[in-house]
Amino acid sequence: MPSLDRDQHDVDIDLAQLFRAVWQRKGRILAATALVGVLAFVGANAISPSYKSDAKLLIESRQPNFSASGTASSTAEPMPDELNIASQVQLLQSVDLIKQVARDLKLNERTEFDPDSSPSAMTDFLVLFGLTSNPLELPPEERVINAFKEELNVYQVDKSRVIGIEFTSKDPKLAAAVPNAMMDVYRLLQSGAKLDNNSDAVRWLETEIANLREKVREAEQKVAEYRSSAGLMSLGSDQSSFNGKQLSDISTELARVRGERASAEATAQNLRASIKAGKSTDTLDAIARSESIQRLKAAESQLRAQISDLSTRLLEGHPQMKALRAQLSGIREQVQAESLRVAASLDNEAAVARERETQLLAQLNTLKADTARSGEDEVGLKALEREATAQRQLLETYLARYREASTRLDKDASPADARVISTAIEPQEPSFPKVLPITIVATLSTLILSAVVVMLAELFSGRALRPTGATAPVFVRRDEEEVEEQTSVEMPRQRPQDAPPASLMQARLLNVAPDAELVGEMEQAIAAEHGADALQDASGEEADEFSVASVADYLVEQQARIAFAISPSGDDGSIGTVALARELADRGHRTVLVDMTGSACPSRLMASWRDLPGVTDLLTGDAAFADCIHSDHSSSADIVPQGNADIRQAMRGADRLSMIVDALADVYDVVLVECGPANADGVARLSRNGHHEIILSAPEPQAQELAEIMIAFEDVGYTDLVLLSVKNPPVRRARDAA
Repeated sequence: MPSLDRDQHDVDIDLAQLFRAVWQRKGRILAATALVGVLAFVGANAISPSYKSDAKLLIESRQPNFSASGTASSTAEPMPDELNIASQVQLLQSVDLIKQVARDLKLNERTEFDPDSSPSAMTDFLVLFGLTSNPLELPPEERVINAFKEELNVYQVDKSRVIGIEFTSKDPKLAAAVPNAMMDVYRLLQSGAKLDNNSDAVRWLETEIANLREKVREAEQKVAEYRSSAGLMSLGSDQSSFNGKQLSDISTELARVRGERASAEATAQNLRASIKAGKSTDTLDAIARSESIQRLKAAESQLRAQISDLSTRLLEGHPQMKALRAQLSGIREQVQAESLRVAASLDNEAAVARERETQLLAQLNTLKADTARSGEDEVGLKALEREATAQRQLLETYLARYREASTRLDKDASPADARVISTAIEPQEPSFPKVLPITIVATLSTLILSAVVVMLAELFSGRALRPTGATAPVFVRRDEEEVEEQTSVEMPRQRPQDAPPASLMQARLLNVAPDAELVGEMEQAIAAEHGADALQDASGEEADEFSVASVADYLVEQQARIAFAISPSGDDGSIGTVALARELADRGHRTVLVDMTGSACPSRLMASWRDLPGVTDLLTGDAAFADCIHSDHSSSADIVPQGNADIRQAMRGADRLSMIVDALADVYDVVLVECGPANADGVARLSRNGHHEIILSAPEPQAQELAEIMIAFEDVGYTDLVLLSVKNPPVRRARDAA
């Protein structure tokens, strides 16, 4: 069994001891708390009260609603931004403004604002030895300003354009008067600055306007002289010159003449084609407009009517009928001749239009040449006109600004860019000191600090520390020779005062005793430490009550779900644990054994194959839960073998073993965790000091060894151990189970 130094236990803070220590010293703590509370109450009442009052300004652009002419101002100034607000805060804290307020309120006459005028003896002492500067060296006005700034607080309200002004004074009336006076002085300064700006602007604009008027006159005169010398006459706002107007008119006339010529030629051509083809010409406009043709058409209609009327009474050869038909033929010939004359008239009109077109083209070409020659002159003219226009617009702008600035020369016409939204009022209660809050805070602080001091004293003295489980791994991989060497290592020294009497040891070991030889050895060991009187309650029952069957009966009777088996002798004890698992399985209880030994003895005895995934793979996360549970080849029990993962890496997740065991306990009736030759601290760490059974599997137990093991487990909180003493336990094979 590995040795463990009892002086190297980890420690934890005993909260119960801390609170007991505080409770034991409650009298002193309460006395100190009451004393500090009384002193705080008396001290707060002894302090001279000070009063605080505040006022608020809204920074916004303020302009007169109407100018002197009665029209609204067309220029809107932008709203103040964050930088503008911050600048106004600095302006309210400026020395000039504070001086003006101090003079108005006569603050230099108040001792509150010039405390250095009568320095104390301590101040004189420090000045004498050069430890501080002489406050009287400063001018009185500067001392007042310094005291004023200490009591002044100007700030910007978050996410707004509001500026707050706070002032603290021993006089409540003065605490309200100072913020109001600061706002009045600030607004006067702002308004005065605007008046100065308007006055400067008016004086500057007067000079500039006089100069601009002369420049505009000269520019317009140059335009007129240039137009006259170049012969560029202007005919209106939409025409640049006379040539341009004439060119536009000739172009319009030419287009009209060309249209008339084309229309006459087309009409004459159409008329001749109709006459030649013998078609009716009544629908043509030129025929319809001819009065002679219309009269002939009317006479033709009358003759047709007479012929139609006489044809009912006379034959075709009648002389009257022949005369009428001859007249009708003559009229038709006259219509045709008249139509030809109309066509000739149209040809004449087309010829006249062609001549007119030729003349207009000649005039148009002449005007184009004249216009091209006057283009260069117009370029110079337009440049002069642009210069004159720019000078005229600038003059009009200056005149408008001059009129606007002139209307703001009045004091009331230039309001400050700030509006009072809250004036300071005289406070009724002092802002400092707050007697009740100061007393409560001082009392609670003393109470808490006193308790903390007592707890720290307990911690530093070690009285509030208690040992915890060691952090050594439960098992380390060893070969068989290392296990044998480990069993021969010297055990921890037993504290004589902690050794239990024989009766208590037997009660802890299933309330039964081993065989006579084992009892004798235990009695001799206990008698050597405690004397012969400790053996009065020794028991002498049969040795078979430590057998596998007896331990199985005990576990079933106690309805134990989880049991941790310790094998100080190594694999011999592990074989007994395997026999116990198979015994429980043969009785019909669902049993699983978890191999936490270094030698993997239970895995070799129960697993069907080597290198199966097991508990180490489960702790490292390399395998799933279901893949790590395997059946015993000789019984109905199950085995969680040691596994294939690195043991050191697996022990980093040893804290998860308790969760794994609890999960197995939800499925199986009994969960046996074989820990091999593990120490009590390691077992306590794995079991988290739960209410589990601890089985000591020792084929040949020694009384001295048992006593030391019980003391070790008692130190970590286990007072009852179950002894499993089986010499040469049976090892089943697969054929035996069959």
